[in-house]
Amino acid sequence: MTSGNIEPSATKGAKSTLASAVYQQLRDDLLRGALEADSKLRVEWVVSRYGAGASPVREALNRLAAEGLLGRHDQRGFFLMPVSAAELEELTRTRCWLEERALRESIAHRTAEWEEQLVLALHRLARAERRLPENPSTNDPEWEKLHRAFHRALISACRSHWLICFCDQLSDQASRYRLISQDAPGIGRDDLGEHRIIAERTLDGDADGAVEALLNHYRLTAAMCMERFAQGCDPRAGVAKARRR
Repeated sequence: MTSGNIEPSATKGAKSTLASAVYQQLRDDLLRGALEADSKLRVEWVVSRYGAGASPVREALNRLAAEGLLGRHDQRGFFLMPVSAAELEELTRTRCWLEERALRESIAHRTAEWEEQLVLALHRLARAERRLPENPSTNDPEWEKLHRAFHRALISACRSHWLICFCDQLSDQASRYRLISQDAPGIGRDDLGEHRIIAERTLDGDADGAVEALLNHYRLTAAMCMERFAQGCDPRAGVAKARRR
């Protein structure tokens, strides 16, 4: 009798855990450009790639679609969202609007703990190697996590859970384009130097200067990505192929 009561709950919990694992693995692959642009994601293919059953795979795919990281056609399954210059322009503009407000609010409501977290986030980012030694065209996943943590620390004192969530969603979308921008020719940048300037102005309480540095940082990434689009090729497909190699 007891086992009959526990078993359904245990099975449900196991499926939920597996779905979360598939979700995280697939999400990481999407954000690091490991999959072809505009390609369809059939349930059977995802099952084979990630070693999970159809039920947790569908749950993971639906979750990613709800977050806007996948597209979904009725009766035709899921697909990777395309990238475009028009979407990049809108995304960059919207991200600048929201993160300006979040950063200004964080500076206005600064605490000693927040300042310490920001200093630590910058320190960890500065010590990390951006590229994988065995594949210099690919960012190290650990660097990606620390980069995300730095930008999250900047706005973490803004006192708005909703604003932080919106900024996180835009950061996810922007990461697809950032992968494209890193291969753009003709535009050099001091990536760590840009992050240092943002942090220094933020810690100095210079809201106008910090916002200027942050928005310039995002706009330069967008400009580098636009260079790739201007070549008239499909940069996202090239990124995915490079990741597989």
